[in-house]
Amino acid sequence: MRAVVQRVSGADVSVGGKVAGAIGKGLVVFLGVEDGDSAQDAAYMAEKTAGLRIFEDSAGKMNLSVKDVGGSVLAVSQFTLLGDARKGKRPSFIKAARPEQANELYRMFVDMLKEHGVGVEEGVFQAEMLVRVHNDGPVTIIIDSKKLF
Repeated sequence: MRAVVQRVSGADVSVGGKVAGAIGKGLVVFLGVEDGDSAQDAAYMAEKTAGLRIFEDSAGKMNLSVKDVGGSVLAVSQFTLLGDARKGKRPSFIKAARPEQANELYRMFVDMLKEHGVGVEEGVFQAEMLVRVHNDGPVTIIIDSKKLF
């Protein structure tokens, strides 16, 4: 699994002009599921996201997690994170999981985040979404369950 995590002051996702999910202070997590990912990958990503210390403490250091600051997560499934553009100019998405597998693991990720005590709002799986992000900092972190980077 691969995720782009952004610290936000607020964010929302709309489908067909209607807001599907919205948060104030917290994290937006764009999550891509790779073919071959498992429940272990979902658990790793949920634990890492819930505990990621990218919010500032009283001394101005990035030392607090989304749980510590009472924030929420806006989770958005995004298969294009698995796009490979190393060859040519058109990305290949061959490594992205099939929709059935991707949705199952995305659901696991969301449920596991909730088990960690994090409030979660969501986009709509496989829908054409408009995501508005107020990136705070800006702070953007990339996480990969295979620890490629």
